[in-house]
Amino acid sequence: MTAYNVVRFRTKPGKEKAFVEAHERVSLKAKGFIKGALIKTGERTFCVIGEWKDMDSLAAARPQMIGLLDTMRDLLEDLGGELGLTDPVSGPVVAEVK
Repeated sequence: MTAYNVVRFRTKPGKEKAFVEAHERVSLKAKGFIKGALIKTGERTFCVIGEWKDMDSLAAARPQMIGLLDTMRDLLEDLGGELGLTDPVSGPVVAEVK
């Protein structure tokens, strides 16, 4: 069953452009990865959305995703509320909207 992951970020002031450019250079070559997108959700806030073949593929790729995040951690601001730099969620598709 298809799965998605969503990760919320907030950049440090003045780092938005560098954060977007870092994502434009990313190439995630993980088994089961279908596609992903970076969306701007507000002032200095972004979400990455990834589509995966299944939850097993997504789970297996977490070390690679963390490695990509490590290349841009210095651009991020703590989200507060004990979240740290990211607010990740993921899960299998339970209904499709057409």
